[in-house]
Amino acid sequence: NDGVGMIGTTRPFADFEWMIAWRYLRARRAEGGVSVMTWISLIGIALAVFALIATLSVRSGFRSEFVDTILGANAHATVYYTASVTPSGQLTRTIDDFSDLAARLEAVPGVTTAMPLIKGQVMASSEGHNAGVEVFGIAQSDLLSIPRIATSDRARGDIGRFGEGIAIGEGVARELNVGVGDRIRIISPEGVRTAFGTSPRVNAYEVVYVFSAGRYDIDRTRVYLPFTEAQLFFNRDNVADEVEVMLAAPELVESMTYQLLQAGGDRAMIWTWRDSAGSFLRALDIEDNVMFIILSILVLIAAMNIISGLIMLVKNKGRDIGILRTMGLSEGSILRVFFLCGSLVGVVGTSIGVVAGCLFALYIDPIFELVNYVSGGGVWDQEIRGIYALPAELRLVDVVKSVALSLGLSFIVTIFPARRAARMNPVEALRYE
Repeated sequence: NDGVGMIGTTRPFADFEWMIAWRYLRARRAEGGVSVMTWISLIGIALAVFALIATLSVRSGFRSEFVDTILGANAHATVYYTASVTPSGQLTRTIDDFSDLAARLEAVPGVTTAMPLIKGQVMASSEGHNAGVEVFGIAQSDLLSIPRIATSDRARGDIGRFGEGIAIGEGVARELNVGVGDRIRIISPEGVRTAFGTSPRVNAYEVVYVFSAGRYDIDRTRVYLPFTEAQLFFNRDNVADEVEVMLAAPELVESMTYQLLQAGGDRAMIWTWRDSAGSFLRALDIEDNVMFIILSILVLIAAMNIISGLIMLVKNKGRDIGILRTMGLSEGSILRVFFLCGSLVGVVGTSIGVVAGCLFALYIDPIFELVNYVSGGGVWDQEIRGIYALPAELRLVDVVKSVALSLGLSFIVTIFPARRAARMNPVEALRYE
C-alpha cells in the first residue's frame, strides 16, 4: 500500500502494476474476468503470426531456389556477335575468334569462366519415343564448371565420360524412356549439304550422364554434346554461336556489363541472367509485397480482438478501478495496468506464433510429405511450379518484420481501452456499489 500511495515516486510499470494486470488476466468469468476473450485474442494473434512467418519463409525459399537454379545451371551473362556479312553474301552471327574472345572475357576481373558454346534445337528419339530438345555444345572442362549440372545430387552416370557420348536431363530421359548406357538419336533438319540441297543429319550417341538441374523446364529440354561434336553436327566449322560467362558475384552482373562489352569488342552484345529472369523476379517482388500486406491485415484483425477483450475487462472491473483510484492510484498507473493486460496477450500470442512459424519453416519437408500423403499426392505440380519441391528459407529479417508488426499493432490497439479505463471517474464507478 505504501508503494501505491507514493504516487509521485512510483516508477512506471512497477511490480504492483504487473501483479494487478496478471490477476485480471487470470480471473475467471465468474470473478469478472474475460478469460475466454483472452484466449481467443491470444490464439488469433498466434495463428496470424504463424501464417505470416510461414508464408514469408516459403516465398523466400521459392525465390532463392528459383534464382539458384538460374545461376547454377545457366550462364550469368551471354556474349554474342551482331550479324555480319560473309564473303558469300550471307548474314551470320557466329563467332570465329571464340578462343580469343573467351580469353579476353576471362581476363575481366570478377569473371570465373568464359565458355564457347554451340546451340541448336533438334528432335531426339529412342525406340518410338520422341522429344524436342535444345542441344548445348560445350567443352568437358566448361561443363564441369556449371554447378547444378556437374554436382547434381540426382545425377546418374559418369560425367568424366562426357567426351564419349551425350549428357541429358532427367526429364529428357523420362520422355525417351532411356537411361545411362542407352543410345539416342538426335535429328537436325539442317544437316549434310549436298548438290541437291541440305539433308537432315541423324547421329546416334550413348547416354553417359543424366543430370537434374532442379528445374523441370531445364531437365525436360536440355542435352549437352561435346563442343567439337556439336560443331560438326550443326555445321559450325571452327566457329561458336556465343560465349557464356560465369561470374564470381552474379548479383553484380549489371555493374560489369560495360567491362564485358569492352572486352567483347565492337560486334559484341550481351544478355544477362537478369534480362532473362527480370520480369519473373519483379513479379515475385510484387507478390511478396501484396502477400505481406494481406497477412498484415490478418494480424490487425487478430489484434482487434484485444480491444474487445479489454473493453469487457474494463467494464467488469469498473468497481475495482474506482477503489484503486480512491486508494491513490494515478491515471497513469491504471492505464499501464490495462495496457499490460492487452500487451501481454500480444507478446504471448506473438511468441507462440514465432515458434510455430519457425518450426514450420525448419520441418517443411516432412510436413509437406504428410500433406501430400493425406491428399493422395499431386499437391505440388512440378510442371507448373518449375521446381521439384516446396522450399522454405527462414530469414531473420522476415521473423523480425513479423514480430515488429504483431507487437506494434498489439500495443497500439491496447492503448485506447486502457485510456478509457484510466479516465474513468471513480465516483461514477462506485455510485451504484
